[in-house]
Amino acid sequence: MSVPGRPAQQAPADIDEVMELVRHEGGRASTARRVILEALVAAGGHRTAEELAADIHSGHPEIHQTTVYRNLERFEDLGVAYHTHLGHGPAQWHLTGSRHQHLVCQYCGAVIEADPDILAGLETTLHDRSGFELDLRHFAITGTCQSCASEAREHPISDPSVPA
Repeated sequence: MSVPGRPAQQAPADIDEVMELVRHEGGRASTARRVILEALVAAGGHRTAEELAADIHSGHPEIHQTTVYRNLERFEDLGVAYHTHLGHGPAQWHLTGSRHQHLVCQYCGAVIEADPDILAGLETTLHDRSGFELDLRHFAITGTCQSCASEAREHPISDPSVPA
């Protein structure tokens, strides 16, 4: 999935490559940036900016939450990281190398990482019919997980508005 107006980018393979990209794009390769990037890599995804800031602050109290927010946005601008919304809570952050679609169960809240290729047909159809470039990274797809669907089939709840 590409971002409109920006060529699709492959995330740099390691922290040093990202720091070089920051320098190449006119930024400073500061200690704070490196620490934030290391925390994002260590988290492995599905971490809010607040969670990352708390992780970082415990070892680096000089790095403030606003610095974490600004740098996450900078990493997103560089195509290194992105945020996604998994429901009503705060955005979750990922490195772009961990490309996957999020499926969220509307009943139990389970988050399932799915191969984004499952939506390839929809992407192709939208592009062919309207020229629209689909980018589903920002939002999760909601529905019912297999466990909750099975539970509903085994123990259906009658709808009081429907006569028996």
